[in-house]
Amino acid sequence: MDITTSYQHIAKIAATEASKTRWLIESLWLSEAVGLIGGPPKSCKSWLAIDMAVSIASATNCLGHFPVLSPGPALIYLAEDNVLEVKERVAGICESRSLSLNDINLYTITVPSLRLDEIKDQTLLRSIIEQVKPRLVVLDPLVRLHRQDENNAKEMSALLSYFRELQRSYGCGVLLVHHATKRSHERAGLNLRGSSDLHAFGDSNLYLAKRRDWLDLTIEHRSAAALEPLVLQLASDNTPAHLVVTNPPKEITAIPLSEEILNKLKAAGKPLTRQSLRDLTAVNNQRLGDTLQELESQQKIQHHSNGWQII
Repeated sequence: MDITTSYQHIAKIAATEASKTRWLIESLWLSEAVGLIGGPPKSCKSWLAIDMAVSIASATNCLGHFPVLSPGPALIYLAEDNVLEVKERVAGICESRSLSLNDINLYTITVPSLRLDEIKDQTLLRSIIEQVKPRLVVLDPLVRLHRQDENNAKEMSALLSYFRELQRSYGCGVLLVHHATKRSHERAGLNLRGSSDLHAFGDSNLYLAKRRDWLDLTIEHRSAAALEPLVLQLASDNTPAHLVVTNPPKEITAIPLSEEILNKLKAAGKPLTRQSLRDLTAVNNQRLGDTLQELESQQKIQHHSNGWQII
């Protein structure tokens, strides 16, 4: 390898066409983002993933609300459904938008199984992506795509690195569908089954929670302010089944990390450890440490043996 091709002055980094647009789906999924849809069983995770893929492949609004800003081919693989069932779901969403299957640039992987912790299947997926050149790859569910221990951070890190490599090599988004546990943590991402690396991995993450007659959708982004939680329903009256938004999207303004830390400490009413604050704020360790030091220097918080607290 020529070492001179391995680094470059930051000012000379050129934007790709896709990266010039911040959003793949406005407010819902960042351009070229890796991430996941998480939620308990039967919470319409697959319906949402397919809706996103159909929207990108047809340049129509996702969930009837969110414009696609970088339309193009999409690639899906539903490991728990046969291809005819997948086609039926896609056709229903298309019919609800007055589209035909021939109107959309959507492809599905048809092999019986994919084990993406194995080199041969990793190579196969790369080859398919090279042919299709998708804007988004949907892989559903993660648990059927590998034989690793999801609670083992080292094993999961290697698998997630492969998905990040796909995103960087081919300039496509990668969406994983993943199950949540029965826990009920304040931060939806901490309810995901397996290693906490899964939560930290995503550039954009979507979380579904089942209610009596509706679904709550929580949105997270690494580098953008998120919307307030939305309410969705699986509509089927007079139309094929498809997800709809039942309350209007509303933007919120991201607050500074220092203010968020102070709010968390005030709400807790007791000292919180650094790890607890990291879990609550979902930021990297270095940024959290720098902000804690800044607040301490401003004499707004102090550290004791059992954690940080407001002065």
